[in-house]
Amino acid sequence: MAERPIWEQIGTSFIQLYYQKFDSNREQLGAFYTDASCLSWEGQQFQGKTAIMEKLMRLPFQKIQHNITSQDHQPTPDNCILSMVVGQLKVDDDPVMGFHQLFILKNINDKWICSNDIFRLALYNFA
Repeated sequence: MAERPIWEQIGTSFIQLYYQKFDSNREQLGAFYTDASCLSWEGQQFQGKTAIMEKLMRLPFQKIQHNITSQDHQPTPDNCILSMVVGQLKVDDDPVMGFHQLFILKNINDKWICSNDIFRLALYNFA
């Protein structure tokens, strides 16, 4: 079996660590962002590590568990990695919900950080 491309290895490792931290201790997510990072959360825009962490820490639940259904990674022309995640999450005692999350990962001083992060619940209106 051929070895996976390096961008897939890095992207997969980042995603695994990101959701592990998100599910166990959201405060540790700050290590993934910088003052130049951007987050779009259900259409709300946040820029900078402080604003992003304030948003993530104010999310209205006590417990969360992510289950990744699929993930795709691509290299970008500027040596970043584009990562798309599809999965399900469960918060507190609420029903399971689908979600989509897109990351652009950037290498700064030999550390992969999240420069861009877009999150959406996969809610559908079938009416």
